[in-house]
Amino acid sequence: MSLLGLPKWILPHLFTNKRFEDLTEGEIQVLRSRINRFREEAPEVSVVIPAWNEENNIYRTLSSLSASITNYKVEIVVVNNNSTDGTQKVLDTLGVRNYLQTVQGTPFARQMGLDQARGKYHLCADSDTFYPPDWIDLMVEPMAKNAGITGVYGNYAFIPPTGQGRLGLWLYEQFAGLMIRIRKKNREYLNVYGFNMGFVTEVGRRTGGFRVSGSRVYANIVGSDFQNEAEDGRMALNLKKEGELRQVTSSKATVFTSPRRLLDDGSISRAFFNRAKRQLQGMRDYL
Repeated sequence: MSLLGLPKWILPHLFTNKRFEDLTEGEIQVLRSRINRFREEAPEVSVVIPAWNEENNIYRTLSSLSASITNYKVEIVVVNNNSTDGTQKVLDTLGVRNYLQTVQGTPFARQMGLDQARGKYHLCADSDTFYPPDWIDLMVEPMAKNAGITGVYGNYAFIPPTGQGRLGLWLYEQFAGLMIRIRKKNREYLNVYGFNMGFVTEVGRRTGGFRVSGSRVYANIVGSDFQNEAEDGRMALNLKKEGELRQVTSSKATVFTSPRRLLDDGSISRAFFNRAKRQLQGMRDYL
């Protein structure tokens, strides 16, 4: 991934220094028109996004997804997880198919999305992440070609905060990539993140879905993003009951996400240290 900057495809979706309410009527109409292409009634692929208070992030994610180049019939679905800001207004204004999940927690939002999805393949996205034009087809391809592959996951990179470079984030990404390779043998489910994963819908449903033992709530814990069992890792374990996971390594499928979870540690360097320490402590389990 680039050490110096962001790829060109992401630039039209940044809407730098703009809140949703700052968009012009023309910009909104363009977004509505593009999103309308992804309202298939009989989709082959469902792209499902949970959202909690993402008024000024999710329209950027939707902008990137609506620029997708795909050979599949696709529906984009958002599950509003009891937002108290203007998230619902954004969804209504842009004409996005959506559902309200009033039970708080990512597992409940993702499970509702799974219950409502109509596509043969299910791709999970997040409302603070940008998706490249070929992401949908590259994620679906391994499952479409090999019935033994029940789930996929991809690579990711971070968007630097305003006025900052990517050096620290790039170093963190290299370490994360190394850990992904190490964990493949015994702990591959830890490589699967909800903002960049996919699976065969019916396999996901019949093997247990996103249901976990507790409610995964963002906890602002230094060195760890969430408390309680992770619904994405649980889904990965469920999928392995009936097949294999496959990592999609193409750079054209690399998504760019917000570093806000890392910055809760205080800085990128501190986030790197905290997570590296935690990963190294568990190294024996990975090998």
